[in-house]
Amino acid sequence: MSVWTKSLDAAGIREPGLRQDYDSPRHLVRRFRRAPYLAATLLLPRPVLPHVVAATTVMHHGDNLLDTGPSSQRRAAWASWEQEVREALTTGESDSALVRTLVNTVSAHPRLRQTVESYLSTATAELDFAGFATEQDYQAYVDAYSFPAFMLVGALLGPKTDDTRYRAACRTFIEGSQRLDFVNDLAEDVREGRVGVPAATLEHFSLTLEDLAVGDGGPALEKLVEDQVTAARGALVAARELPALTPAPNRRLMSALVEIELLTADAVRARGAAVVRGSVSPPPTSTLRVLARRLRSRS
Repeated sequence: MSVWTKSLDAAGIREPGLRQDYDSPRHLVRRFRRAPYLAATLLLPRPVLPHVVAATTVMHHGDNLLDTGPSSQRRAAWASWEQEVREALTTGESDSALVRTLVNTVSAHPRLRQTVESYLSTATAELDFAGFATEQDYQAYVDAYSFPAFMLVGALLGPKTDDTRYRAACRTFIEGSQRLDFVNDLAEDVREGRVGVPAATLEHFSLTLEDLAVGDGGPALEKLVEDQVTAARGALVAARELPALTPAPNRRLMSALVEIELLTADAVRARGAAVVRGSVSPPPTSTLRVLARRLRSRS
């Protein structure tokens, strides 16, 4: 019997149709989030795994709707999706397998409902994203979009009672992770004509979007990448307190996620100005070492 099958059993997901609904998110997550999926499979308690996979897929699906196609298409797609999710949370029914898994996960973890509603209410910040003028604009984006999206998963892993310190540590983690994503994704974002590095920061390093588009950054671009990776890494190092605030059964996964992001930061730093030609991933061997260490640890 596979780990996934045992996890569905342990989570009480026994109805054949619902089990099949959860299979689709698993295949998607395994394809677009390989390292986190492997970490979750190895490190999470089995009853939690299907719900984390479902929540991760909801986050990814929403991101695709908000970020793909012309503005009018994205707005219509998101409005339809938001209405479908809200109605399903009220009625318990949906024609979408993914929404059915979300409804079942919310039923198993009722505190997630408020998290989902918060995410739906603020996620349109991504629709309006056209870059940031200042660092303050970036921080507002994290509050409106990145943090609520991450908490779709974070709420499943966190404490069931007072989670104020836990949520603050999650905010620190995702602030660093999002900044790292923006610098690592410079090549793709430049092609789309919008980047996540604030315009004021580009100006500080005497760079323009046009410079990035033609790969003409030189030492200034090296300094920009170093600056952004250093800031991201600072937040991620601070987020090392997050596992201690996470309930013991989920602590190993949270620790692995933080360490894998730090490996990614080191890989981006090593790539330097070449990130305008393509993103990088953490070395597979180093990632496996992180997972092996967490497997050997008791918490």
